[in-house]
Amino acid sequence: MSNPNHTTQSQQVITPRRAVTQYLSAERVAEIIQKRGIGACITGVASYINQDFLRWNSFDKCARVANHSDVGVIELMPIADDKSYAFKYVNGHPSNYRFNLPTVMAFGVLADVETGVPELVSELTLTTAIRTAAMSAVAARALARDNCKTMAIIGNGAQSDFQALAFHHLLGVEMFHLFDIDTAATDKLEANLRKMGLQTKRFASTKEAVKGVDIITTVTADKTNATIITPDMVEPGMHINGVGGDCPGKTELHADVLRMGPVFCEFEPQSRIEGDMQQMPADFPVTELWTVLSGKVVGRSSADQVTIFDSVGFALEDYSALRFMRDVAVEMGMSETLSLIPAMENPKNLFGFIGDHANTAQTSNPVKRTSPAFVS
Repeated sequence: MSNPNHTTQSQQVITPRRAVTQYLSAERVAEIIQKRGIGACITGVASYINQDFLRWNSFDKCARVANHSDVGVIELMPIADDKSYAFKYVNGHPSNYRFNLPTVMAFGVLADVETGVPELVSELTLTTAIRTAAMSAVAARALARDNCKTMAIIGNGAQSDFQALAFHHLLGVEMFHLFDIDTAATDKLEANLRKMGLQTKRFASTKEAVKGVDIITTVTADKTNATIITPDMVEPGMHINGVGGDCPGKTELHADVLRMGPVFCEFEPQSRIEGDMQQMPADFPVTELWTVLSGKVVGRSSADQVTIFDSVGFALEDYSALRFMRDVAVEMGMSETLSLIPAMENPKNLFGFIGDHANTAQTSNPVKRTSPAFVS
């Protein structure tokens, strides 16, 4: 006897969904950071990163896809677990200052794995600066000595302010030694940090700046195999946070510096191609940071040990930052929506959507059409 309440799979009623996409512009993210506080945002992203790194094996991971040119690089950075898919589009063009453009520009997407709906489209230029600094601090908490109070920042460009604030808020660093071959960049960093109530000293060379500090952070921009830190500059117990060597042909640390202590990275297959460890043979030992954060591996074994974090930036960090910004925007009532996916009564009639909205542009948002223009 058949069950009158039984329905076959083809008869089941599925609740219609609408593809709603949240949107976070650069201006809105700046407003969120201003209202929430930069320290709170860095701390929040660091917390999300820590949570997600503890779920390391839940993610489908791959090295980023990069297209290199003579003047820079454009990259896509994807990652997913069983619920969410994320990617970041990001560039690195060290000469962009000539056009009054940032060296690094980025946006990102957070999508639903079940349906493929892009749930969030967000700027990631500001957010990447926060997540990179937060990642550095997460690593340093696991690898640096306790009670670190001094840090040298070599390279005083756009990322340097965020690095200083992350190490101040998450590790309690009080004094920052500054050096950059561009004195105007150091002027900028010094002024910004002093406005935040942080202590700074500027130096005439890298060697002078790193002398006696607890932590060295290198965050230079030039796409070149540079030698910013040499073995004679490294003292027992230092933690080295190498951030600027982040693509093939771009390094900051002398190869012998990497031999001075254990080297930690984010995702080894990517880091061996892009990080300072690209100088080393394939069998050079490195440790992925997630194993330290999860307690599987000891980070620092003694106060005198030198530790090195060879950071290149990994997609999981962007996933964490996107989640944080989405959650904060909703909490603060600051989320907007973006009409990115056509909303149709019949999802098989995509062509019909064109006719249904033929007059939308004219009636709701008139745009004066002009000839294409090129801006130099």
